[in-house]
Amino acid sequence: MKGADNKKVLLGALFLMAFSGLMLHLRIHPIWAPDKADPAVLTFRVSFVTAALLPLLDVVVVTALFAFRRTAVYGYLLNGLIVIYGTVLMSHFMIARLGPAGAPLMDWLLWKSTLPDIGLAWADFFVGAVLHMAWRGGG
Repeated sequence: MKGADNKKVLLGALFLMAFSGLMLHLRIHPIWAPDKADPAVLTFRVSFVTAALLPLLDVVVVTALFAFRRTAVYGYLLNGLIVIYGTVLMSHFMIARLGPAGAPLMDWLLWKSTLPDIGLAWADFFVGAVLHMAWRGGG
């Protein structure tokens, strides 16, 4: 494959991982959800809108920045900031949900864990890092 084709594949992978992260996030934190008192009525959750902003920023802005050589460095920077911020928030959410001790190991690793989500975020970052290197190297 030529260098330009590699960049297109990496950009596509970056977009798909960011989009998948957004879809997972919207499933876990739905903006519209049935009201507890009346399930027929949908309630708008403002706090979940702010939770969806980082993944949406990753899908739209980071992907757009990585699409061009001149702005790829800003995409790399923003992508890194989003991943670090997301890692801290998801780790905090997992620790708060499971408690500091007493939860079974499988809850920490699989069932109630945010580790797979954090792994997806870091994989997104590493694909962005390779794309940034490809733009920087001109290949």
